[in-house]
Amino acid sequence: MSQAERLQDIQIIARRDGRVTVEGLAAHFDVTLQTIRRDLSELAEQGKLQRVHGGAILPSTVANIGYADRRDLNEIGKAAIARAVARDIPNGCSLFLNIGTTTEAVARALSGHRDIMVLTNNLNVANILVDNPHCEIIVVGGLLRRADGGLVGSVTTQAIQQFKFDLAVISCSALDEDGDMLDFDIQEVGVSQAILKQALRAFLVADNSKFKRRAPARIGSLAQMDSFYTDAPISGALANACRGWATSVTVAGSENTL
Repeated sequence: MSQAERLQDIQIIARRDGRVTVEGLAAHFDVTLQTIRRDLSELAEQGKLQRVHGGAILPSTVANIGYADRRDLNEIGKAAIARAVARDIPNGCSLFLNIGTTTEAVARALSGHRDIMVLTNNLNVANILVDNPHCEIIVVGGLLRRADGGLVGSVTTQAIQQFKFDLAVISCSALDEDGDMLDFDIQEVGVSQAILKQALRAFLVADNSKFKRRAPARIGSLAQMDSFYTDAPISGALANACRGWATSVTVAGSENTL
C-alpha cells in the first residue's frame, strides 16, 4: 500500500473512531511505529489530524464532519438502532424526527408503520417517508442548511411551538461522560431544545461514534430522555446515572435494556 492510500485510510479510521493510536495503526497496516508516526505528522501538517500523545485526533471541535461522511459512518450500527426504536414506536402516533443520519435510518425503519404523523425539520427524512402511504408528513419551515437538508433557525423553532406530539426521536453530534447531548450548530441546538419541550416522550438515538467525539454546544441531558438507543455498551458510570434518571438504555443488536 502506498503512503497516499495509507493516509487516506487513516483519515477514514479517525473519522469513524474519533482518534487513532500509533500502535493500533501499525498493527492494522502491518508497518513500523516510525512509519505511522511519519504518517500522522504528515496529516497534522496538512491540518487533517491533531497529534496527541500516542496518536492523533480529529482537529476541530467546532465544526461537524461532512454530511456524506456522516451518512456512510457506521451504517450497520445506525440500522440496528433504527430497528430497535421502530419496535417501540406504536402505530397511530405523532412523532418528530430531527436532523441526523441516525434519524434518517429511523425513518427507513418506519416504512411498515400505519396511521402515523411525522413532523420533521429534515428534508431527507421527508423524502424517505414519502414511500409510506400510511404516514402523514409535516415539514416545518426554516432556514435551509444546504449541506445536509436540515431546516434551522428561529422560523423553525416558532413552527415547532405550534405543535404537541406524542414522541420526539432526536440525535446529537456527541455525548459526553456526564450524559450531556452536544452539537456543533447553535441554531440546531435551539431547534432540538424546542422539539423536546413539545414532546410527551423523548428518545435519543446515537451510535457509539458519538462517545468518541466532542462538540461545543449543549442540547440537554440524558436525564430529560425517556429512552436512549445506541449500538454499543455505555460506561458503568453513565449506565448508573441513567438508572438514577429513569432513562432506559437499549443496546441495539444485543437488545439489552438497562
